[in-house]
Amino acid sequence: PVFAGMNGSAIENFSCVIYNIFLMNCSWQAGRHAPADTQYFLYWQNSRDEEEMECEFYIKDENCRNMGCVFQNVSIGIEKAYFLVNGSSKDSLIQFYDEYIDLYKI
Repeated sequence: PVFAGMNGSAIENFSCVIYNIFLMNCSWQAGRHAPADTQYFLYWQNSRDEEEMECEFYIKDENCRNMGCVFQNVSIGIEKAYFLVNGSSKDSLIQFYDEYIDLYKI
């Protein structure tokens, strides 16, 4: 099912910023009902023709949970970029978060 997982476990307040022309920094907050051991993973696809990529450089919080990502060599395309953040926990299923964003608007 599309919304499988515990309600309130998906990330919140997802945002990305592009700086120095080719670096993109994305960040988010843990879902308010996510178990403490939840770990999040960010994937993005710049266009339908490109392969989906997982974050290479995660930013971690004080509990070593992934709460952001730095992407290098970002190019701004004409299509909306697709972002997906999924999560895992040994206690429950975690809902995913996804969004299409125009990179030039970031």
